Amino acid sequence: MTTIPNTVHYPGYLKLHETGELTRRAEAAWELLRGCTVCPQNCPIDRTAGRWGACHSTTDIIVGSWNVHRREEPPISGTGGAGTIFFGGCQARCSYCQNFWLSQQGNGLRVGPERLAEMMLSLQRKGCHNIDLVTPTHFVPQLLKALVIASDRGLHIPMVYNCAGYEHLHTLKLLDGVIDIYMPDAKYSDNRNALRTSKMHHYVEFNRAALKEMYRQVGGLEVDEHGIAVRGLIVRHLVMPHDHAGSKAVLQWLADELGPDIGLSVMDQYFPAYKAFNDPELSRRLTWREYREIVDFVETLPFENLFLQEDIAELDPSNEV
Repeated sequence: MTTIPNTVHYPGYLKLHETGELTRRAEAAWELLRGCTVCPQNCPIDRTAGRWGACHSTTDIIVGSWNVHRREEPPISGTGGAGTIFFGGCQARCSYCQNFWLSQQGNGLRVGPERLAEMMLSLQRKGCHNIDLVTPTHFVPQLLKALVIASDRGLHIPMVYNCAGYEHLHTLKLLDGVIDIYMPDAKYSDNRNALRTSKMHHYVEFNRAALKEMYRQVGGLEVDEHGIAVRGLIVRHLVMPHDHAGSKAVLQWLADELGPDIGLSVMDQYFPAYKAFNDPELSRRLTWREYREIVDFVETLPFENLFLQEDIAELDPSNEV
């Protein structure tokens, strides 16, 4: 990874705020809510009129929790933790979602942009390295409004956009210069599985276009002299039972189409949750052999910043299913 020695990072959103561009972006994004085209679900509804589509949200921001999170990838959590805000609702409908009470059932606190700005500032005061926005896509217009307010009140730490990777290019372009660190998923290499278990149509095409745009905006992973991320792209991939995700094809595409300087996180923590118990392909945990096969493969690829979030105690080597 690229190290930036003795450099104080100045987040892009502050530069845009100084010129008034951040306010203009917030206003433009708000218009996407009318006949909503914020995400690729393209729900034909006006969220400003109190209606909702796939994400189960209107203009109110749903927040499940905001806290110091110490178990993200090392460059994100660092020593002070990530300032993580978990949003409710989601444009995906993953049948195996481990946070289904929040993403699928819409539980959480309803707030406006001003309250969200205060949450960000509170996390900064606690010494967090960044603001880690988890499942933020459907709230991009509201987030931009909150950032205008927070910038006025002294927010100055990097923004992390932690998402499913199911994005519209026109929405991402409103975030160009706003987001310092993108942390998207690359979930599937097969549209059939993406549609069957996550209700995301044409996921592969949208995901790959989004990852290329994110890389164009922020480039490879950059860290400061303490190893804390200040800018760049970190892609996450969850290995799944029965190769449901098509992991090798996902990882090979990342190696071929993006720079080896991106961060890549290969995760093993799949377990059946929500509706996955009724799916014979997804109703069991990942096995040690399944995960080890993907790790062996990714280690043959040229990635410079590889994070293996493996919890071997949870994977039974004797389970050879």
